[in-house]
Amino acid sequence: MANEVRAVVSRAKGEPVSLETILVPDPGPGEALVRVQACGVCHTDLHYKLGGIGDDYPYLLGHEAAGVVESVGPDVTDVAPGDFVILNWRAVCGQCRACLRGKPWYCFSTHNATQKMTLTDGTELSPALGIGAFAEKTLVAAGQCTKVDPSTPAAVAGLLGCGIMAGIGAALNTGSVGRGDSVAVFGCGGVGNAAIAGARLGGATTVIGVDLDDRKLEWARSFGATHTINGSSEDAVARIQELTGGFGVDVAIEAIGLPETYRQAFYARDLAGTVVLVGVPTPEMKLELPLLDVFGRGGSLKSSWYGDCLPSRDFPMLVDLFHQGRLPLDAFVSEEIGIGDVEAAFTKMHEGKVLRSVVVL
Repeated sequence: MANEVRAVVSRAKGEPVSLETILVPDPGPGEALVRVQACGVCHTDLHYKLGGIGDDYPYLLGHEAAGVVESVGPDVTDVAPGDFVILNWRAVCGQCRACLRGKPWYCFSTHNATQKMTLTDGTELSPALGIGAFAEKTLVAAGQCTKVDPSTPAAVAGLLGCGIMAGIGAALNTGSVGRGDSVAVFGCGGVGNAAIAGARLGGATTVIGVDLDDRKLEWARSFGATHTINGSSEDAVARIQELTGGFGVDVAIEAIGLPETYRQAFYARDLAGTVVLVGVPTPEMKLELPLLDVFGRGGSLKSSWYGDCLPSRDFPMLVDLFHQGRLPLDAFVSEEIGIGDVEAAFTKMHEGKVLRSVVVL
């Protein structure tokens, strides 16, 4: 029997989203029905709305979510009704070559729910990142549910489902930031500031935030940046070298997804340093670098997809750090909004006025 719920739908490229009634099936084998309690408004949802990811409209938006499992299908053993969970978009298969090598965070065969959620006329919806959580209930693969401490506020927990995990993971998992390291983060929005927080957790002693917006640089300092640079008035690369004895940083994290800032990150690192790309570029973007510089500077050029996270390992750990007072996840929540306020939240996010608006149901 299908569940009728309210949800935020993007029907066509570039058009305002709409609040509609959708049908969510009861869970089948390997699936879970989750009552969504909170869902962050992420740039990825805006990319779906604007056609930057695909053309499989209508989209059911929302993916940065936490809630309570309402029911599960046959053969589901890892979660049960009543469990408080964070949703993830990387349900690992356990059988692909990455999983069998003991590196499930690289899983090449992640999966989602098999059944489709639909509009009331039967039109199938494409759930954002296989989740679709701007909805009172959503259907996901059971492996997309990660149990965490139920005393955690849902508005805080849900943010680990995407952007905050991507930033923290870019520093700790992909960049392997360690004690005494120097780090520069280009772009101090939600993901970039999470990378700054992650760098401090890893023990970095010099953490430099770079942005064009003084408001975002103020946020960066609140999350642990020891220095900030406004790239509109300073040469970011020269200033970073000045702050690091003329050498550059051990790890440079690009959290915007632009060729120009990637180039800055490349030249702002020390010899044998690491560049991590966690910002999402658009399909038409091209990067040009002298191959001799790529060779001569050594080190590593890495891409970080979802912060190279393993949700079952990383989500509970980060929630525990939050409860210990060592990770200020609540500081990322700029405002709590209703399910009908997503379009206005997109505008605020695009204008850089918020770190995260969070839909609370």
